[in-house]
Amino acid sequence: ARTGRQKNSREAEDIIGTISLEFIDWQLRRPAKEILADVLARTRTIAGIVVDVRKEEAGPPIGKPIQIQLASRHPELLAPAVARVREGLKGIEGLVSIEDSRPLPGIDWVLEMDRAQAAKFNVDVNLLGRAIRMASTGIKLGEYRPDDSDDEIDIRARYPRAYRTIEQLDSIRVSTELGRVPISNFVTRIAKPRVASIERVNGMRVMTIKFDIAEGVLADNKVREVQAWLEGAGIDPRIEITFKGEDEEQRKAKAFLGKAFAVALFMMALILVTQFNSFYSALLILTAVVMSTIGVFIGLLVTGQPFGIVMGGIGVIALAGIVVNNNIVLIDTYDRLEETASSAREAILRTGCQRLRPVLLTTLTTMLGLMPMVFGVNIDFVTRQIAVGAPSSQWWMQLATAIVFGLGFATILTLVVTPSALMVRANVRSWRRLSRRRRHSSPPLPG
Repeated sequence: ARTGRQKNSREAEDIIGTISLEFIDWQLRRPAKEILADVLARTRTIAGIVVDVRKEEAGPPIGKPIQIQLASRHPELLAPAVARVREGLKGIEGLVSIEDSRPLPGIDWVLEMDRAQAAKFNVDVNLLGRAIRMASTGIKLGEYRPDDSDDEIDIRARYPRAYRTIEQLDSIRVSTELGRVPISNFVTRIAKPRVASIERVNGMRVMTIKFDIAEGVLADNKVREVQAWLEGAGIDPRIEITFKGEDEEQRKAKAFLGKAFAVALFMMALILVTQFNSFYSALLILTAVVMSTIGVFIGLLVTGQPFGIVMGGIGVIALAGIVVNNNIVLIDTYDRLEETASSAREAILRTGCQRLRPVLLTTLTTMLGLMPMVFGVNIDFVTRQIAVGAPSSQWWMQLATAIVFGLGFATILTLVVTPSALMVRANVRSWRRLSRRRRHSSPPLPG
């Protein structure tokens, strides 16, 4: 446990302490969500305390999953806009633990110095600052390290406690050539709203609203719902609204994996065209790769899992390699058999007979090997124990599900759609050859 808000922390301004709970082995306790719900239930009756329960983040520390950043070059617009947005978020179901970065209520006393008036008494800012520090933090005279301490202790001089008050600031006198002069002659004390910290992004002041989502609710759905509400909320157009948190990380991962998938398809196409010397064969193989993603989405729908950009995207890219391999084997065998077969139909049938077993073996062994990950089963060969639903297995379930269902759907494409597409190409070639022969063999028209 630690008390207070740490420097450069992502926590709320009004946080008074953080307690970290380290759970025992998952097999010997209740699920984490039940324990955290129990903590909330037991602390709900404590007056003046709001407990924000949060699980440990598996990835980079981004804080709460959904964050709305309001930025403007007019700082006076931010606080009212944050209050309006926060009030509107209360009407959206599924949002919990809402907080914002507005400064806590408080007063900062600002001492404004009339330099022209102070110059009459020959008082400068340094002299005034030292006089004020005597009534506040004190003037540092030196340092001292006791024998029983590893850290040095500051030696400071300041007024007694009775004279270290707000009212005392008006009674402070500074020594000048003309004698001791009250600073109230050229200093005005003004109360202003306290500003704990100032955050700027690209030269603009920013404030952030953060909130968590309820168990079983997708963050992406709530982001879209909040975006739709903001469009009609009438926020001042001089305020820029940006979504941070998981939404920002998801956009970055989507952009990266999208580029990776495009580069992978381009490299595959380049190699396939070089090896097969046929744009049609390369296009056919790449089409099977793209269409295999249909099986991925079917698998996620069947298992009730959302599509995750990271693990789902990696699963699609990994699936592409297996799908390409099966189609390469099938098309290469067809190209070799086409040279000796009497017709394209015979070559396709012989290709199916010869490559049915290798394709099915590749598919079945891969799918069966990933089935334990799909069902969240851990097999420890050292201790000879089988565990189901371990926290470590949940991370890989979506990746395995994407590959298993995508590969099963792609196998149907390989064994049915690919031979059909090859037959379509053979029929088109026969029709073009027959048309060319008829055009050359037709008798000339009488002149």
